[in-house]
Parts: sequence; C-alpha cells; structure tokens
Amino acid sequence: MITDPALNPHDPHPATGALATATAHEIAVDLDSGRTTSVEVTRALLARIAAVDHDGPELRSVLAVSAQALDDAATLDAERAAGTTRGPLHGVPVLVKDNIEATGLPATAGSLALAGRTVERDSSLVAARRSAGLVVLGSTNLSEWANLRSPRSTSGWSAVGGLTGNPWVLDRSAGGSSSGSGAAIAAGLAPLAIGTETDGSITCPSSFHGVVGLKPTVGVVSTVGVVPLSASQDSPGPMSRSVHDAALLLDALTGSSAYAAAIGSMAPADVHLGVASAWMSGHAPTDDHFASTVARLTDAGLALTPVDVPPPLYEVGEHELLVLLCETRDDLDSYLAGRAGAGVRSVADVIAFNTEHASLELAHFGQEFFEQAAATAGRAEPGYAEARAACLSWALDTALDPATSAVGGPEILVSPAYPPAWKSDLALGDHTVGVSPAISAAAMAGWPVLCVPMGLVDGLPVGLLLIGRPHSEARLLAAGHVVEGALALRDQLLPTWVGPRRG
Repeated sequence: MITDPALNPHDPHPATGALATATAHEIAVDLDSGRTTSVEVTRALLARIAAVDHDGPELRSVLAVSAQALDDAATLDAERAAGTTRGPLHGVPVLVKDNIEATGLPATAGSLALAGRTVERDSSLVAARRSAGLVVLGSTNLSEWANLRSPRSTSGWSAVGGLTGNPWVLDRSAGGSSSGSGAAIAAGLAPLAIGTETDGSITCPSSFHGVVGLKPTVGVVSTVGVVPLSASQDSPGPMSRSVHDAALLLDALTGSSAYAAAIGSMAPADVHLGVASAWMSGHAPTDDHFASTVARLTDAGLALTPVDVPPPLYEVGEHELLVLLCETRDDLDSYLAGRAGAGVRSVADVIAFNTEHASLELAHFGQEFFEQAAATAGRAEPGYAEARAACLSWALDTALDPATSAVGGPEILVSPAYPPAWKSDLALGDHTVGVSPAISAAAMAGWPVLCVPMGLVDGLPVGLLLIGRPHSEARLLAAGHVVEGALALRDQLLPTWVGPRRG
C-alpha cells in the first residue's frame, strides 16, 4: 500500500492521504511490484469516499459506489498472480460520470426521472475499461442533464446527488458538467475519472480543481451508452492527476497504445505553441497569470508565438444554442426511447416528470432549455442546418484552421481556460466571470482540447488550454507533458487538507 508517515491532521481520512495524492501510474507501479494489491487500493479508496464524500466535508462528488468493485479487484489480483495482466492500468480504480451506463451503477444523468431505471449494459467505453483491467469504483455526480436544462442552472447540482462542493473551498463551484469527476480527483477519491464534454464540461472542472482533463476529437471515444445531448459535440474523455495518466486512460478507452507511447517523445525545443492572445478569459488576474506562464514556458525552451484568432461573436453563440437544442431533441429522445426499463421516453416526458416533481426537480431553477428543445422539430427545424454551418464556418474556417495550418506555424494553440471557481449559488445560478472563446471554438469544431494546471490565482487553481487539430491527441498529450514538466506545479495543486503533510 502507498503510505506516508507524514500524515495531514486536516485530512478527513489521513490513513489514505498518500494514496490520495498518487498518480494512476504510481499506483500501477506499486501493483506491478507487489507492494500493494488492487483489493487493498480499492478498499482504501472506498473508505476514503465514505469519510470525505458522505461524512467530513460532505463533498457529494461520488453519486454511487459499485457493489462489485472489490470482487472485480480480487479477480484482477488473481489474474496478476497467475502472470496475466490486461494492460498498464490493470487493477487501478476509476470513477465514471453518472451519465455513462455501467452495470451496477445508476446512470441517472443526475435526474430523478432516471433514478431506479435498470442499467442492463455497459457503455462501450466502460466495457473497454473493464477489458483493459480497470476497476470501476463508482459514478460521479454531475450538473443535471450535463448542464443543458436551464440558463439559470447551478453547475455541480443534480436532484439525485445534490450540490458537489469544490475541495479547494467548499462553497466554490465544482464546475460543469463533469463536476464530481474533477472534485473526486482533487480530493483524492480516485486517481482517474471519466468526464463528458459538449462545450466546456471537462475543461471547466479540470481548470477549477487543478487536474488534467482531455476532451478528445469527437468520435475518438465511443458515446454508445452515454446519455446524449449533441452528436456533433459530445465527447467523453479522461480526467486525471497527470498528463501521462490521461494518456494511459485514453489508451484504455480506445484500445490503443499510441497515446501513452507519445509521452516523453518531445523535448521542450520540439514544442511550438501558438498564443491565441484574442482568446483570454476576461478575468484580469487569470490573464496576467497566463502571460507569466507564457514567459515561463519560453524560458524553459518552448517556442511560443502569437497567432491571429478572431474575437467571439454573439451570433455564433446563438447559433450553437439552436444546434444543441435541436440535437438534444433528436438525440435524447432516441436514447430515452431505447433505454431499457420503464420510465421517461422523450424530452417531453422529462419535462412532464419535472413538473410533477417540481418540489425536488425545479426547486432551484427551471427547465427552459428542455422546453425550448421540445418545441423544435429536431434537425428538421428551420434554421438548424444554417446554424450548424455558421458554427463550423466561424470555428473552423475563420478561427482554428487558419491559426494552425500555416506551413511552419504552430499546430497547437494555447490560451487560459477559466478564472478561479466562482461561488455556488442555488438561488441565482452560476456567476460566470470569464471564459476563453477557445473552448467553444474547439467544441463546435469537434477538435481536441487538453486542460493542464497553470497554477493558482487568488489561492484557487486555473487551467491552461492546449487545442490541437483533429485526431492529434498523441501530439497534444506529448506537448502537454512537456508543459506540465516545465511548470512543475504538482506539489502546489492539492487542497490543503488533502494528502500527506507538506512543509
């Protein structure tokens, strides 16, 4: 077992403090060496979840734990003892966002409308993880319906799981919509988690919690068995404590070995980044910290050059919203109609359920976006095709492609992600004070985006975005690993109550 005698008395479960700060790769090394077993690690993390999530700080990041996790861990230990492993993460626990189907877990998307509805299959990505030897530890809370229910929603809240706190400061937002996944990693409840992103839902909680998150190119990770919003923008991806861990998990999700193999393949001199200076967060201290980070990376030997990108257009945001509403009408209707068990079969059914159970579902905000989605004709809605074309025209033709395709120019763009986490407010919703347009550009285009920790602003984490061209995840992760090494922030990016005592 990973242990450390320098216990932190402020940690609600100090006995697992050192495990709470270990990377998945470090746990895998201990498993390979026989210093611990998957059962020991799994049991310890389940105890930590109970101490941190349900008692102690009451973080509410883990919505449910798997009753079969220890049995699965024992099976994997037996395979290892017999000389067989399924991959480099054999026996390592992982959490899954609760809009992803996994047998033994609820897959509610945070909604009481799906609570108790049997999950009869593993989603394709969970099946891939099991095949790769990971232990599915449990499912994480999320912003209900992945944060597309109301323009006044509070990120991190769901009717099933309640409000997830941010381990750095509990009354700060855990971000949306993969809120529980980011909070759980930061609090040391698991070394790995899966999030999903439609527009910012991996990058936001990664930035808010000081963890690594990758939204892959749309289509790289299967969405079969994932509660959908938008086929053109939905993308599940890894969240972790290091870029190397994210690469290992992406390999497990895709059946590849190329992503982890790319780690270490680039030296600082090999990394050329384009600084998207028109895509700042709009929060002055965060943008100042980004400028300092660019200077620090330049001093470390990376090449960073300014690139021209267009400012955001209000009209593009309106076009994207119409696309999401129309695709949600079609894609969520189709998913609900095909999911096993009795219950809601359409967006209209969800609206009716929420209205009937308004004291629980609508206590803090409404369902205006769902009502607007139900009123559309889906992709047959007049204006849908034009809106989707306008999104692609701005994101691809005007913004991303010209900035990354010039001969000899940078293939990866960088910008700040979000400002520090704002205070959660169930009465008024999110108080968004700034966000980089880079996130929506990558979302609309379906391009990959990696968020790595950039440091602390006002004592809270902020993230650095790296945007690559489609299917460039291996190069993006390799560059992110170099950036991570140059910034050397790991010891600074733990909430003060997590892990071993630090001097």
